[in-house]
Amino acid sequence: MKLGAIVILLALSIPAWGHNPNVIMERETAGNVIWYYLVLGIEHIIPLGLDHILFIIALSLLNSDVKKIILQATAFTVAHSITLALSMKDIIILPSEIIEPIIAFSIFLLALENIFFNKVKVWRLLIIFLFGLIHGLGFAAALNEIGLPRNRFFTSIVSFNLGVEIGQFVIILMVYFLLIRPFGKKKEYRKWVIYPISILIAMVALYWTIERVVG
Repeated sequence: MKLGAIVILLALSIPAWGHNPNVIMERETAGNVIWYYLVLGIEHIIPLGLDHILFIIALSLLNSDVKKIILQATAFTVAHSITLALSMKDIIILPSEIIEPIIAFSIFLLALENIFFNKVKVWRLLIIFLFGLIHGLGFAAALNEIGLPRNRFFTSIVSFNLGVEIGQFVIILMVYFLLIRPFGKKKEYRKWVIYPISILIAMVALYWTIERVVG
């Protein structure tokens, strides 16, 4: 989380105001702004971010070490922090018609990796970082619909990002304590946990990909 915040600080060092303004929040106190966007970030994951929830579950399943899960989540955090900040400054802009199918397809690919590989490969960290760049553009599209206060741009975007990380961390803990810790070392863990969950995630993600491309 700290590394993600540092990335945002660097990305926001050049002033720009291309995002939609939130005039109502411009009249609120700093504390209210922080709380509003913090909760907004959490809600964007839990309960509204089903695609992100599936991504985090798929990311976690192949690991038995929670530290490795957090390392991958950190790479994802840094990546989406970069594109979230750059997109909100109108430096990088892609329409949701392009971003949303790619997000769904990234979930599909991550689930396939769980199915065909029995351990985390060295390239996964890079892949997750690249996926994070795409997901950050999706976060920006959702955040831009609500807008940001021009007088507290930095405060609001960092609060939102922190809320996203809280939601993400909750999902990681749930997967770890409900699945990995009690069953991760058992012989049938791959057969009865990784395979069925990853296949289900892959099917849902492929359906989303096709639906978002066609729709």
